Amino acid sequence: MAPLIEAGFLAPLPPLLVAVLGATLLRDARRLGRVAELGALLALGLSAFSLADLLLNGPATLALGTTAVSFHIEPIGATLQLLIAFVGWVVVRYARTYLAGARGESRFHVLLLATLSAVLALSVAASLPALILAFMAIGTLLRRLLLFFPARPAARRAATKFTLVWGAADVALVLAAALLWISFGDGGLTGIDVPTQSGLPVLAQFAVALVVLAAALKTAAFPLHGWVTEVMEAPTPVSAFLHAGIINSGGVLLIKLAPLVGASPGAMAALVMVGGFTALFGATVMLTQSAVKTALAWSTVAQMGFMLLQCGLGLWPLALLHIVAHSLYKAHAFLSSGSAVLAVASVRRPGPVAVPGTLAVARAFLLALGLYAVVALAFDLLLGAKSAQALALGAILVLGVAYLVAQGLADAAPRALTRRTVLASLGATLAYFGFHRLADWLWGGLLPGAPLAGPLEWALIVLALASFALVAIVQAMFPLWAHHPAAAGLRVHLANGLYLNAILDRLTGGFRADAKP
Repeated sequence: MAPLIEAGFLAPLPPLLVAVLGATLLRDARRLGRVAELGALLALGLSAFSLADLLLNGPATLALGTTAVSFHIEPIGATLQLLIAFVGWVVVRYARTYLAGARGESRFHVLLLATLSAVLALSVAASLPALILAFMAIGTLLRRLLLFFPARPAARRAATKFTLVWGAADVALVLAAALLWISFGDGGLTGIDVPTQSGLPVLAQFAVALVVLAAALKTAAFPLHGWVTEVMEAPTPVSAFLHAGIINSGGVLLIKLAPLVGASPGAMAALVMVGGFTALFGATVMLTQSAVKTALAWSTVAQMGFMLLQCGLGLWPLALLHIVAHSLYKAHAFLSSGSAVLAVASVRRPGPVAVPGTLAVARAFLLALGLYAVVALAFDLLLGAKSAQALALGAILVLGVAYLVAQGLADAAPRALTRRTVLASLGATLAYFGFHRLADWLWGGLLPGAPLAGPLEWALIVLALASFALVAIVQAMFPLWAHHPAAAGLRVHLANGLYLNAILDRLTGGFRADAKP
């Protein structure tokens, strides 16, 4: 017998109730920290029970007074909610120790729990009004978390830029919801009847463009990525929790509206170009950073761009898998950043790193692509052919691994390193196809398939492959040019993100140290 109210709909309540309790009655910070962890753990338990109930009894829907604000438990939402609840519980538990005795500890627990509740609600939102309300709540609360140390000018700059970017995305989403309501007469994410032959109405095409704009802004896509690179001005738990459905919420929005977005070739092309460029830009700048948390922030910019690229290629299950994997990895990376610095400092330096020459780089890329072709053919013969977009994405990933293979094929590299790097390339290829099949099995039946590659799709695929290949080759050969004065100057410019963040600071008045939060 199905429960009266599905557990997933109740998951946001425990952290919200504890947040209200902490803001009104429970003033002792240490006791509030213990209760906060219990509230997050209850949310995790309800999310896990919701997923089990989904497998036994099927999807469930909840409408709050009107169908305009509704929530839906289905495999995608249940997966995201369990992910968010797990990361949220880990971060809340970590924050108890990290902020023990700090001024404002109780306020931090209240804000963190309230934000967790809003993100849990976002994961199962089934209508545009519900999504918009959740986004607005998240934006308001996250701004307060970014301003936890309000005396820091950098924290005020980050909060100001975040508010402008996130608020602009909310405005775009509100306009998109209005246009979709006019076009289809329905605000539900599953109630929009997407035409298959005649194409989208004109107003709906504008709505999709606004949805893509909102998603790009919420994932800190180029060139409005600056606030993400300054999240280290907030406590480390905020940086970790940012990856629990907040920075990747643009991807969640696109996945929830995948049939609508996929019906617009222009929107898909925009996602490929914006996402691909953001990924290349973020990854290149990340390599020049010396601070651990700054490098992780730039890595997030790159990863979110890659997720937008996946959405633009129509690889929706892979984009969802990317959200899950990146959230877990990056939250752990931020929480362990301090111990990572100590671990690296304690490692014995073996000596100079082997620098691959031009021939070694060429052999590495040919070997990596050859291994990829063999594995792809084997998977196609055993499990069926994949789309051109999926094969292109795998090739992009293998191009990244080829950089490591080049180190192993350098003339000065020991044989053991050569074997390990070649095995790494093979392992990455097997993992890509294996996880792709897993994602298709879990969520493929709920999301549109990749479109049949036409002239536009092939042009975008070739452009993406050429761009990523060029950057990978330059990265592998950069040690050969590192001592040239031009390379040193380029490194300085890249380390500063080509000064785009400084330009945004100037436009928003962020350089004024006395700017008010």
